Amino acid sequence: MTEHVTLAIIGGSGLYAMPGLRDAQEHNIDTPFGKTSAPVVIGTLEGRRVAFLARHGIGHHITPTEVPYRANLYALKSLGVQQIISISACGSLQEQFAPGHIVIPDQIYDNTHGRARSFFGDGLVAHISVAEPFCADLSGQLESAVGQAGGVVHRGGSFITIEGPRFSTKAESNTYRAWGMSIIGMTASPEAFLAREAEMCYATMAHVTDYDVWHVSEAPVTVEMVIQTLNKNTAIAQEAVHILAGQLKPERDCDCESALSTGLITNPDVIPAETRKKLDLLVKKYLQ
Repeated sequence: MTEHVTLAIIGGSGLYAMPGLRDAQEHNIDTPFGKTSAPVVIGTLEGRRVAFLARHGIGHHITPTEVPYRANLYALKSLGVQQIISISACGSLQEQFAPGHIVIPDQIYDNTHGRARSFFGDGLVAHISVAEPFCADLSGQLESAVGQAGGVVHRGGSFITIEGPRFSTKAESNTYRAWGMSIIGMTASPEAFLAREAEMCYATMAHVTDYDVWHVSEAPVTVEMVIQTLNKNTAIAQEAVHILAGQLKPERDCDCESALSTGLITNPDVIPAETRKKLDLLVKKYLQ
């Protein structure tokens, strides 16, 4: 692999069918954690090489639980990616976040239970800090790009991730509201945490498609409702990505790139050789 990109977009496969993307090529990348959801598409956008990855596969055939999160993030890291924008659908748990709006959250509540949440294990332990799970600097740049693209954007909010693939019951939805959650989705966890372990900046462009099932004057969420709103917002998402690619600051102004510097706890002398080899991409600079 000779490609070297610093910005990646994880979202639907339609995003890299955007006007202005040049020299697009598909890359199949094998990782120690298996294959990615789909081939990684790399193209030139606003003079910048950008990677695109369809989270649920081409044609959306992978459930939120089945997404190979570790393979996806590892593959992007292997390309040299430093910053990731996640584009996803979400339900609103608060009146002010209306369908069609875009939320750039600053917190996550992980309510999943069936997913591998870390690259680490098998003899190498790391305790990563995720008090602030989204990169504030990248989120700020994303907020600006969405605003310039004409989107109604909200900065901040807590994003609860549920296992899925089913939608919530009314009891669950009202409980999440009582907890103070802002929006609800199925893929932010463990994606954001794996990005932090891999020392990549991560920000989310969450498209509000519905009011979940709590809103008494709105119909409960359906797949048709989600798709209709996402289709309407595709142009905004594409334009925001164009703007961000052209305006992204050349240097990172955050601590994401050194997130593992205080997280590794295992004595290097006892790390199994196979584990060290598997995670060399992430830890080599700390285990010289």
